[in-house]
Amino acid sequence: MISSSVLADLHLKEYWMVDEFFKANPEQLERSEAFNLRVQSQPKRLINNTDSARILVIYPGLQTSDYWRRSIHAFEHRLKQLGIRYQLDVHFTKPGSDLNLQAKLLTQSLGDTTDYLVFTLDAIKHQKLIEQVKHQTQTKIILQNITTPLRAFSKQQPFLYVGFDHAIGTQLLVQEYQTRFPQGANYGILFGTQGYVSKIRGGLFESQMRAAHNFHLKDSYYVDFDRAKAKAATLQLIKDHHQPDASADTNAGTHTNKLDFIYATSTDIALGALDALKELGLEQDIQINGWGGGSSELNSLKAKELSFTVMRMNDDNGVAMAEAIGLDLLGKSDQVPTIYSGSFRLVDQTIKPKQLNRFESRAFRYSNLSSETH
Repeated sequence: MISSSVLADLHLKEYWMVDEFFKANPEQLERSEAFNLRVQSQPKRLINNTDSARILVIYPGLQTSDYWRRSIHAFEHRLKQLGIRYQLDVHFTKPGSDLNLQAKLLTQSLGDTTDYLVFTLDAIKHQKLIEQVKHQTQTKIILQNITTPLRAFSKQQPFLYVGFDHAIGTQLLVQEYQTRFPQGANYGILFGTQGYVSKIRGGLFESQMRAAHNFHLKDSYYVDFDRAKAKAATLQLIKDHHQPDASADTNAGTHTNKLDFIYATSTDIALGALDALKELGLEQDIQINGWGGGSSELNSLKAKELSFTVMRMNDDNGVAMAEAIGLDLLGKSDQVPTIYSGSFRLVDQTIKPKQLNRFESRAFRYSNLSSETH
């Protein structure tokens, strides 16, 4: 469990961490485990579903990462398998920005005509928009890519928080870097935008590494989940902090003027950092992780460029959203948990092709049915 002091340092006390929430609400853990069985099982077609569900989706999907697009494909496939009639209105915006556009889309599209809103929460303005929807409409809110309920919503939580817990994924990456560098290392961090995701993925990583022995953060940058900005930041990071011929510091167990790895907090950031390393011919000298394990990251792993990643069992989140709506339409919303957090697999360059194929078949079991994700 993440300590309260760490949460305070990261300014995350306003959120319930997953394990903390389940400990305080044991009935939610039972409900989540039962719900996960539905997500992992073959779909059971609904009976007497005559109404059409009106669904509005606003996603930060204008990025290289295919997470959001795959989520939509999995969501729709499962809705159809469940026999749910639906009207789907999807809008993609830029990650970490376009907040005014998101507000405009909500105002124009919601009214009293939307049954379900699928949105995200990464900035304070998102919280205000969600509160506005909660207070002014009967729309049920599904928050994607966040699995930590806001304490401010108290007993009036959104219909569902769904995704892959950022803290769990980050802990896996912390453990992998500490295993790879048992004597410590010099590293840099590339954050996204200044918001929730960067705090969990980047801030928690920094906190955990600071507590470890001989891990030295040389510099960090906010790059707005933008590939070009990540490349530029990496070039500057290497210019300022990487002299590969520097002598070893035997006390620290690392080279004082040599970067060992760069921690990336998203797919686009990882690919931008790799662009810089390849330009400088350093892709074999400095390790870089991925975050999410989508197609572009896996291709980079196969090419022996990306060092490793945490791979989300991607389509489970879209399936979970469809199953939650199905239960709600059947009048069984009491079976829908407040949180659904999917699972990860750590994947590196040594993984056997057959094993990776098994992971891909599971993670993309619906979204690979669409040619749009290839």
